[in-house]
Amino acid sequence: MNRTLAIIIAMLLLAAGASHAEAPAESLLSAGRVDLAIVNLQNRIRQSPNDSEAYHLLSRAYFSLRRWDDSINAARKAVAIAPNNSDYHLWLGRAIGEKAESSSWFTAISLAKKVRAEFERAVQLNSSNVNAQSDLTEFYLEAPSFLGGGKDKARSQARRIAAFNPAEAHWIEARIAEKDDNWKVAENEYRAAIQASGNQANYWLSLASFYRRRNRLNDMEDAVYRASNGVIKKSDVWVDAAEVLYKGGRNFPAAIGYLRKYLASNSTVEDAPAFQAHYLLGTILEKEGDKQAAAEEYRAALSMAHEFSAAQDALARVNR
Repeated sequence: MNRTLAIIIAMLLLAAGASHAEAPAESLLSAGRVDLAIVNLQNRIRQSPNDSEAYHLLSRAYFSLRRWDDSINAARKAVAIAPNNSDYHLWLGRAIGEKAESSSWFTAISLAKKVRAEFERAVQLNSSNVNAQSDLTEFYLEAPSFLGGGKDKARSQARRIAAFNPAEAHWIEARIAEKDDNWKVAENEYRAAIQASGNQANYWLSLASFYRRRNRLNDMEDAVYRASNGVIKKSDVWVDAAEVLYKGGRNFPAAIGYLRKYLASNSTVEDAPAFQAHYLLGTILEKEGDKQAAAEEYRAALSMAHEFSAAQDALARVNR
């Protein structure tokens, strides 16, 4: 990290105790200002050691930085204080799942069992928690049977969800069909999800991702375009659209435009932290050969999240 950036970060952290002392942590996370959110939450916990929500939000802040152990520890404290909160179990399961993906095979096996237990507990505590239902379904689809996975279990989840969220149920059926290599049924189910949702952009992007996996890149681009003109419930659609185009290697100028639109808005959300959006924008600009502009985006990411290692590495790379 260069000296100027380090000074800026230090000033921001010192300011956290003053001008941002009263800023809600949720607002800081939505704005992508994870450094300030962590300072805020740590102060809050010092004042109220049994504040389960503060531990939960701190877990989510660490999660966005990919600090899995810290995220797990904070989530476990939230669950210990409030064991009947569905979302707390969901996020603990998510953090353990991410750690499992970067662990050895033997460690991952043990962690996967804990992921399933947390997701199942989240659903048990609140059967209307669509996020928990979706994550549990993904687990059932991806995990082998000896770890509790299985497509029959995923179908059972789809039937439960259909009663209150038909679009999500179609999305699950699409994922199951895709696992079965039944491409036509999968495509039809993704389209059924779009129709059931009332043309929501996020379901168009699910279809776009399906086309990318099938290497139908023209169809992928068309689906992304339709998403941009669909019903947008959450602004993170713009980040997701940019990521689909980036992963598909298509239309980088449109992806850059989507990210800049998102970052210029006053409606950034925690699901797409602004610092990560700056990093993705920098990555695409670097691919386009504009290292100076890319470096600016990496610095912007680090000004919000100075421990974000991906941006640290990227900035070092373009500054060589």
